[in-house]
Amino acid sequence: MAVISPCINICEIDKISNLCRGCHRSLREIASWRELSDTERQKIMSMLPNRKTLIGNPKAQDVIREQ
Repeated sequence: MAVISPCINICEIDKISNLCRGCHRSLREIASWRELSDTERQKIMSMLPNRKTLIGNPKAQDVIREQ
């Protein structure tokens, strides 16, 4: 079964974390979503709940790099 996009049509990039305020993905993840395998998509989906706390956090990029 294909992993659907987590987009909720709130497309605004947080300037501090560089994550979308709606779906919590990076611009690179958003742009490449259609080309990613279901395994890659599922990996991203599993990280999204924790990313919500990164919006507006100056240490967000360090955390995202570790993922």
